[in-house]
Amino acid sequence: MDKHLKQLIEISRFYGSDKDYVIAGGGNTSYKDEKKIWVKASGISLANISIDEFAVLNREKLRALSGKSFSDDPQQREVQVKEDLNSCLIDPASKKRPSVETSLHELIRYKFVVHTHPTLANALLCSRKAKSMTQELFGDKALFIPYIDPGYTLFKQVEEKVLSYRKQYDEDPKMIFLQNHGIIVSSNSIREIKTNHKKIISTLKAETPDLPDWPSQPIPEFLLNILPAIRALLSGEKFPVVRLSVNPLILPFTRTKNLVEKISKPFTPDMVVYCKKEWIFIEKTEDPELLLEEFSEKLKQYEDRNQHTPKLIILKNIGVLGVENDSRSVDTVLAHFEDLVKIRYYSKAFGGGKVLTDAQVDFIDGWEVENYRRKISKESHSGNSQKNMVALVTGGGQGFGKGVAEALFHEGAEVVIADINSRKGSELERCLNNHQNSNRALFVEADISRDEEVRKLMLKAVTRYGGIDLLISNAGVLNAGSLDEMDLETFDLVTRINYTGYFICTKAASEIFKIQHKFRSDKYSDIIQINSKSGLKGSNKNFAYAGSKFGGIGLTQSFALELIEYNIKVNAICPGNYFDGPLWSDPEKGLFIQYLKAGKVPGAKSIADVKKYYENQVPMGRGCEVEDVMKAIWYVIDQKYETGQAIPVTGGQTMLK
Repeated sequence: MDKHLKQLIEISRFYGSDKDYVIAGGGNTSYKDEKKIWVKASGISLANISIDEFAVLNREKLRALSGKSFSDDPQQREVQVKEDLNSCLIDPASKKRPSVETSLHELIRYKFVVHTHPTLANALLCSRKAKSMTQELFGDKALFIPYIDPGYTLFKQVEEKVLSYRKQYDEDPKMIFLQNHGIIVSSNSIREIKTNHKKIISTLKAETPDLPDWPSQPIPEFLLNILPAIRALLSGEKFPVVRLSVNPLILPFTRTKNLVEKISKPFTPDMVVYCKKEWIFIEKTEDPELLLEEFSEKLKQYEDRNQHTPKLIILKNIGVLGVENDSRSVDTVLAHFEDLVKIRYYSKAFGGGKVLTDAQVDFIDGWEVENYRRKISKESHSGNSQKNMVALVTGGGQGFGKGVAEALFHEGAEVVIADINSRKGSELERCLNNHQNSNRALFVEADISRDEEVRKLMLKAVTRYGGIDLLISNAGVLNAGSLDEMDLETFDLVTRINYTGYFICTKAASEIFKIQHKFRSDKYSDIIQINSKSGLKGSNKNFAYAGSKFGGIGLTQSFALELIEYNIKVNAICPGNYFDGPLWSDPEKGLFIQYLKAGKVPGAKSIADVKKYYENQVPMGRGCEVEDVMKAIWYVIDQKYETGQAIPVTGGQTMLK
């Protein structure tokens, strides 16, 4: 790769991954040589952009567009400009839509152009003294552009100002300040771009006050019953993600509707695009029943007016709910709302905030270009058929549970990993969230045999995602031993985790499922216990484990009979031996070493002998793998006419009679 393209990637990721400069990987960057220009394609995140995610255009064709005439109708004009930009693509088959700012990037003569939206910069640019303070702080060579609607008209305004600047100074501006929009920093050197960005931020930081340090407040437990109802009422074909933000910076303004109105008027186009121009305020938050009545009524009124679901729901004295189709998108909504509040605070240093006018907001809200960008941003990071599903996997930090959590996540599910091992659970959370998926994983440390810990687990899951759709009850322990060896304490431990823990998790999850069913009776939920072949057939010198698993199948059948009226399907998957997992292969506590010491395998002198013995018990000659179990899980989830079943996945080792 050309060194300049490597530098383009470097500078793009540098600013794209820094939330002080851009939100959710937004912003824009470009590089140009004599014949071509590389510009970030619409809807692509800068944070982890690759060279293939830049639109590449012919500069000669692009320059010819600046002299063309377009329709006087704003929306029609933007469509014409879009089509002309597409005609400049080097490879039209690439289907990468050039950013609407492409002509602006071409206009500036420097090789590298970086457009970002730093909160501190927008505090200045969204203020009443934006122009005078920009000149005072950064001098006459910093070009200030008064606000104008984004798109072609903005380009023409910048073009006029840049050409005038070029004539006056015999060079192009290296710093452009766009009112109510952001900054453009350009140079032939990415080092100089970084230096100028630092200068801008450090100068503004010295002028602005610190944000107030208000204490956080606990999350009310009754939300465990409220948020699943709100999520169900909002749902279309699939349930959305509903995330609660209790940011102390915002909470003081949730006391009244008037205070919310005071802080929520948008400053920038992105705030309109991602948060929309209207929100719902819920007043009756002290009574759960009245809260839901008020929300249901206001939701209908909102949807009748706007023809879409709200992106923000403010709960009086509780917090703000972000609503979107996936975690990545809902994070973006909440981040923009938080940015709005920060700008309002910081802008006090520059005479107070200056919000967009109603006409400006209406233009952006209906602007095809921005709505396309938002749509593509979500679609390009979407999962597949399991997208939007919220899955809770107990024992999800290791062994089979880890494999199941990973498989669900990579199929597009939002995944809650519950495990007593905080190190392994946190590692898996970080690993999964490093992927550029639209979904996110959440780890919660929990002992599933303790009712109070499971309730806290459910509250964390619900405030993060709004509800749950799938419980994988996988957490379990196995301690082998004969009657002579097994003590009561060990027997109780195995029973408490494998049997009682399944009951506790099912009871807690089913309460959430019932609430969702109450408001969306066409939806199905699933409880799947990861049981064992030992739940289908007795296990020599392993009675504690086998007994708990036999009991688990009894619970599964009984739960299934009770819960099907709420469209909750309850099934068990009974895997064969997962030889490669820590349950079997751990050198100190694994079953191979346990069985060797217990003499369970006659004549075995080594772990290899024990493993070979058990492989020989399987007609298919190998142990069970996560992929085998996942095929059974997908079947259970997809079908709508089976419940209360124990499905063997044993390679033929255990056959149903």
